[in-house]
Amino acid sequence: MINLLHGDCLEQMKTLEDNSVDAIVSDPPYGISFMAKKWDYDVPSVEVWKEAMRVLKPGGHALIACGTRTQHRMVVNIEDAGFEIRDVVSWIYGSGFPKSLNISKAIDKAAGAEREVVGKKRAGITPRGNLCNHGVTEAEKMRDITAPATEAAKQWDGWGTALKPSCEFFTLCRKPLSESTIAKNVLKWGTGGINIDGCRVEGQKPSVPQPSGNTGDIYGFKNGKGRSGEMSDNTQGRFPANLIHSGEQEVLELFPETKSAVREPSESGRAQEGWGLGTRKPQERGHPDQGSAARFFYCAKASKKDRNEGNNHPTVKPTALMAYLCRLITPPQGIVLDPYMGSGSTGKAAIREGFSFVGIELDPDYYEIAKARVGS
Repeated sequence: MINLLHGDCLEQMKTLEDNSVDAIVSDPPYGISFMAKKWDYDVPSVEVWKEAMRVLKPGGHALIACGTRTQHRMVVNIEDAGFEIRDVVSWIYGSGFPKSLNISKAIDKAAGAEREVVGKKRAGITPRGNLCNHGVTEAEKMRDITAPATEAAKQWDGWGTALKPSCEFFTLCRKPLSESTIAKNVLKWGTGGINIDGCRVEGQKPSVPQPSGNTGDIYGFKNGKGRSGEMSDNTQGRFPANLIHSGEQEVLELFPETKSAVREPSESGRAQEGWGLGTRKPQERGHPDQGSAARFFYCAKASKKDRNEGNNHPTVKPTALMAYLCRLITPPQGIVLDPYMGSGSTGKAAIREGFSFVGIELDPDYYEIAKARVGS
């Protein structure tokens, strides 16, 4: 089922029934006036989140994106609407574009001083990964490097006003349960839990023996999905974390290389477990895999395919990321709601994962793009 609605999300959600969706995954306005867009002048109000909570089933989860500057305002409004704040999932990436004012240049400009061109550099990348100079000649792709002209500009050369953005947050929240326990709520509504095993991070076949009854052929994870079978915790893939990274080299370099943690029991442990007293040697312990600690986490930036589907939305999220988040909090055959659908990345991801989708978008152009990407 796909239901795409055009209009203000507060009004459109009023047409939906109480307790009718299983999860909410959304990338709403961050309230930073991104690219001077009118729709990004503020974070969604408490009233919006109250209406979203009404249509969400008891125990249903939501993952709501926001940037670092206004995350606090987003969370306060979500909490004031009645949601329980459960966690914050951080998405780390390396290709953010600094939006920092060059103070030295600003001083020279105010003084009417002309700066000497001392070199050239290639134009950078936009905040969402597109070339700033798309469609221009090679010569036009180069930018001037200039030297400070005034003494004051020389003093403040190298100073700016902002850091490079390299992370965004997804607030993980939950509508309060209607039943006395999680188990009862899950049985009645199908909501209240998180899909841990369906979102485990890629594992590597261990070199140590497994308990009897295991085939050992339980690896080969892709996008967090593993094969079924009896297995110990070591063999299922790593527990999903509240940190996701983009896989870019500069992010991978933040994580240390780790060695295998497999070890034999200590002498005291051998005695306690009966080693040497006629019993079998106890199983070695620890994680047998090794490599970058970044292997614990998952997801890439938006692909060229995401951007080449007639999609000119300036804040498009990668389909792979939204698919992972949908899978994390949505029960099988569940319904995902996105009150701020934009160009439809959440909807495309939800359908890919086998869920139904309800999306709402105010902007007519983005609504048409979403219809083409998600289907209707």
